[in-house]
Amino acid sequence: MNKLLKLLSENSKYTTSELALILSEPEDYIKAQIKEYEEKGIIKGYKAVVNWEKLEDKDVSAIIEVKVAPEPETGFDKIAEKIMAFDEVETVNLIAGSYDLSLVVTGKTMNDVASFVSRRLSPLANVLSCQTNFILKNYKEGGVIMAETIEEEDKRSLVL
Repeated sequence: MNKLLKLLSENSKYTTSELALILSEPEDYIKAQIKEYEEKGIIKGYKAVVNWEKLEDKDVSAIIEVKVAPEPETGFDKIAEKIMAFDEVETVNLIAGSYDLSLVVTGKTMNDVASFVSRRLSPLANVLSCQTNFILKNYKEGGVIMAETIEEEDKRSLVL
């Protein structure tokens, strides 16, 4: 994997001068590489990794596995485009295994997610079946550890 892309995916807040120093490359070269990656669509955007569990009014998320009947000409693409258009859908991946698509869906409550599945997702013409798995705790996301370890929790509880 490209070292520059790996660094940016780990921390998009690196400045070009910091990246140049880390990679032992001229800053102008780093700027040009980033611009080229952006123009080619290799870099699609920059995003903060948020620990939603730290918020009081956090949303509920679920991983939904979907079995679909692919279209003769477009395969899975057409149904994936329909599913991507829903605001509740954060992520859509074509997967290998028992199901065809893996979605990450968010809602204010578990009932909101369940309602989305039963009223909007399942009735789609090519959707054959769905399996909903609610996310209870996020330990790691995008390479970033999100949850405190048991050891860290124990250290805090020992303070008198």
